[in-house]
Amino acid sequence: MESKVSQSGNNANNRSDNAVLALSNIDLKLLRVFKCVVEAGGLTAASHELNIGLAAISKQVSDLEIRLGMTLCSRGREGFELTQYGINVYQATLELFVSLNLFRERLHNSRNELLGDIAICVVDNTISDPQSPVTAAVQQLHQKAPKVQIRLQTAQLDDIERGISEGRFHCGIAPVYEMKSDFDYFPLYKEYSKLYCSMSHPLYSGSCDKNISLEILREQKIINHLYVTPRDDRRIIPLQDSGAQAVQVESVAMLILTGHFIGYLPDHYAAAFIARGQLCELGDDSIRRENPFCLMMKKGRKINPIIRLFMQALGVAEAEAAH
Repeated sequence: MESKVSQSGNNANNRSDNAVLALSNIDLKLLRVFKCVVEAGGLTAASHELNIGLAAISKQVSDLEIRLGMTLCSRGREGFELTQYGINVYQATLELFVSLNLFRERLHNSRNELLGDIAICVVDNTISDPQSPVTAAVQQLHQKAPKVQIRLQTAQLDDIERGISEGRFHCGIAPVYEMKSDFDYFPLYKEYSKLYCSMSHPLYSGSCDKNISLEILREQKIINHLYVTPRDDRRIIPLQDSGAQAVQVESVAMLILTGHFIGYLPDHYAAAFIARGQLCELGDDSIRRENPFCLMMKKGRKINPIIRLFMQALGVAEAEAAH
């Protein structure tokens, strides 16, 4: 027997257009909960993030479905999955909150006080890089606009790009291997990566032999970096398939530490392992890689005062976008 919600969800004609048009504060609260559930990937994960009970979240999602007159998702033993209605409502919710934030920012900025929020996503494993301006920039942003809510998180490059495109992040900071037409890029700094092996690898030397030949390096099992593009320096083309591939810096390090593979790591990340004698650098600077890091935003995005202040703290100007 179907519930009222499932029946209305299966019949688009049962939807109440008036309910959709007349949004209240309660509706906004329910939409925020639904947005969190979608981005968390389910009710259980969202309950931890929102710090409320699973039953309470389930009821709020059900209340929203009744309010809108449509089934937004399936949830149960088979897992969480959005219906087409749910996908449409989620996209509309993102647009709604972007508009609400813009409205709030304009009101507050008219009183010469920066209020609102900024969502920044930074690629993971960069905190140890002395070239990164992120920490200092966030510090300066908070000092100049202490009432601005700063939402900072780390993720992989693909997730950063997706979050910017969907409007979940105002901006991102990440290495750029290929410039895409969907984004504006503002150059920040360069990250340098070198080739390393672990102490249990046959090539390991406590003195880090930088004179090792390219021929010897080609004979090794080199980790396939999925983020490396054809335009990267490919002087070291391995003679065999290593059978190992990775994306994140930490996963590359784990494979290197097995002693079976060699691979590229950012020098700032590898420094602690070198100090403990766990890794050593292979080859000279001719095989070093440079990865440009950029501030990324959705193409043509309106730069509001909060984003502009963060850009100034990073030392970049609106006119410096790279194409």
